[in-house]
Amino acid sequence: MKQTPLPIPLAGSCLTEVRHVCAFFNNEEEEYRVLLPFIKDGIERGDKAINVVNPNQRDQHLRLLESAGIDVPAAQKRGQFELRSNAETYLIDGHFDQDRMLAVFESLASGSDNGGFPLSRIVCRMDWAAGDQSRIDHVIQFESRVNDIWRQHDDAVICTYHLSQFAGDEVIDIMRTHPMVIIGGILQENPFYIPPEEFLREMRGRSPVRSS
Repeated sequence: MKQTPLPIPLAGSCLTEVRHVCAFFNNEEEEYRVLLPFIKDGIERGDKAINVVNPNQRDQHLRLLESAGIDVPAAQKRGQFELRSNAETYLIDGHFDQDRMLAVFESLASGSDNGGFPLSRIVCRMDWAAGDQSRIDHVIQFESRVNDIWRQHDDAVICTYHLSQFAGDEVIDIMRTHPMVIIGGILQENPFYIPPEEFLREMRGRSPVRSS
């Protein structure tokens, strides 16, 4: 349920009421420099942390959380920390289904069965979407549609993309589906954001095959 949330420090600024963010990084060092303080701050405030990472990234991710001073086992024991792989989250049966994922995120949203925590801070590594044109187009549509969920909740959601893995036109469309953006390690309001109804209408009018 949407309320009047406290600001959340992130990447040199603060998230206020609008909290769906695309974060573009050049490498993992830059990514963790931004994300670790955000995750730690959430744990200390009593928010739930949901981290979605690459399958081969889990051990490294846990080590970095511990190195930032986060007591991961204690947070897991009280149900405050949840670690998932992006493959098992987004690609159930090897297939990405937009409607199924909308239902998943609705279930993770504050006001749902999230264990009584005030809100969730959800960080999703999006590498799994790269390299498949049909898949990335569906993901971009999903990123636009999911704004209808997040505008009703106070949760902070960061979708992380490594720039080397996505084409320029894909990066532009990803940016246009998020009201907030992190570029160069700095959070800012996204002037290129387009509301879902307008963006999806534009996508439906495109050629079925994106130009390379």
